[in-house]
Amino acid sequence: MRPDLPRGTVTFVFTDVEGSTKLLHELGAEAYAEALAEHRRVIREACVAEGGVEVDTQGDAFFFAFPTAPGALAAAAAFTEALASGPIQVRVGVHTGTPLLAEEGYVGDDVHFAARVASAGHGGQVLLSATTAALVTGALPDGVRQVELGAVRLKDMDDLERVVQLEIDGLPASFPPLRTDRDEPLDLGERLSRQIEADVERRLARMFGGETGDVDVKGTTKLAFLGMGLLFLVLVFVAAAVALVVLLVKLVA
Repeated sequence: MRPDLPRGTVTFVFTDVEGSTKLLHELGAEAYAEALAEHRRVIREACVAEGGVEVDTQGDAFFFAFPTAPGALAAAAAFTEALASGPIQVRVGVHTGTPLLAEEGYVGDDVHFAARVASAGHGGQVLLSATTAALVTGALPDGVRQVELGAVRLKDMDDLERVVQLEIDGLPASFPPLRTDRDEPLDLGERLSRQIEADVERRLARMFGGETGDVDVKGTTKLAFLGMGLLFLVLVFVAAAVALVVLLVKLVA
């Protein structure tokens, strides 16, 4: 049993490089190897600085354990910001639990859940479980905010799970819809619709100072989309009427 691994309540951080195969082909083997080495150095330094312990690494993925949730959050924000200007972008998942520490390492649902949170995201996106989000409220680094993404069904999970995005000043805040455990892939129209709806919800949340407890953000968003739909129908009818008038004028002439 590794004596350096945190015990009791532990916060896990999983990272994974997005589009690694495509990036390898774009950069070439040598340049990709250099970028990958730099990405590993940045993540390791940021995690160690906040008390993180490297549990495992496979290929271009990392698994770290932290004794505190704020430390894990600070590390994730730091290495995400440091990697933002480089060619490699990582998806990050953070979850807090009480796993069993066995001879071979951590065992339990919390490990799998943390990995699923990470796999739901996209490059440059940091996702928190509801448990971690609650623990770090009031302990966020400067320039870092939590953004509610709602309840989603993560891969291999039976229940809907609340997921929170970490928003960092100066970095992209808008991402495609989360990768969920859907049987069929989303078509382009549905993906675009979900992305627009998510952007509208984030803007509404900012308008109310991030305090959405008394505001039905999703309901407001649906009303906004309903209004846009009605406006579109009115424009269609007006265009049809104009076309009909033009046709009648031509026939009379």
